[in-house]
Amino acid sequence: PNTTPNLFTVANVADSLASSTIGDIRDSSLLHEALQASGAEIVFHLAAQPLVRYSYESPVETYSVNVMGTVNLFEAIRNTSSVKAVVNVTTDKCYENREWVWPYREDEAMGGYDPYSSSKGCSELVTAAYRRSFLATSGVAVATARAGNVIGGGDWSSDRLIPDFFRAIDAKQALSVRSPNAVRPWQHVLEPLSGYLTLAQQLYSHGEQFAEAWNFGPADEDARNVAWIVEQLVASIPGAIWQRDETPQPHEANYLKLDSSKARANLNWQSRWNLKTALDAIVSWHECWHQGKNMHDFTLDQIKKYEQTKRNV
Repeated sequence: PNTTPNLFTVANVADSLASSTIGDIRDSSLLHEALQASGAEIVFHLAAQPLVRYSYESPVETYSVNVMGTVNLFEAIRNTSSVKAVVNVTTDKCYENREWVWPYREDEAMGGYDPYSSSKGCSELVTAAYRRSFLATSGVAVATARAGNVIGGGDWSSDRLIPDFFRAIDAKQALSVRSPNAVRPWQHVLEPLSGYLTLAQQLYSHGEQFAEAWNFGPADEDARNVAWIVEQLVASIPGAIWQRDETPQPHEANYLKLDSSKARANLNWQSRWNLKTALDAIVSWHECWHQGKNMHDFTLDQIKKYEQTKRNV
């Protein structure tokens, strides 16, 4: 991650990896070399320029990373014989957002108002083209995964609600909220991650049967507006306050929900933590980080607690 601090460093993630190569997905030569050297059988594609508002400032970079970066990866996969399964993680924002109350299903049209959302719709189209044109006939099973608004401890990205909240707390300032009435499908990061792993397992074991697009979103009641999230966070931190940002803002979707019934039915995937539990876990993570605790061990402990929680039904 290009922030300081970041989860990779704070939680010493490298200590749990067999190897690590830091590079730019736009560097096709390095990407080819790293993938071939790894001998990987399963590839998770999560490299991205992931910010909506930044995409307005840097549209060329956004398309270069999110579209041509995806092309570079699939070219590397075509030339790496060990690969058997690929999960390309895009976003819930890849859909043509009609601002309606119904959740989006996997067969809805791709679209995107802003460069970020559009670039992720393009990444979906690139994935489908490579799957049909090259990889399916080579025995490589390829799927895409579309998650909701993912939240969790260790995120310091710009222009995201929860990182902005903790920055405001540290600065002893009121949190400025751009769109308090906007509805999003909020979910803890461990929720879609469990879905990606389940999907990859099925791709590896059963191939083309699962090689398609999949939504991994929260329960319908966890699609809340921004103000609800802020009020929950403010209640958890003494002295925290927020205010509405009345300055003109670039366009962002007002209403977005995902239909994950296919993943529930065909992957036996269910969310485990409701939104309140997810927010409590995030607050605990940041409190422990401020206390100087071992965040590698604390993060692993949160993962274990998540795994021990029964699925919602």
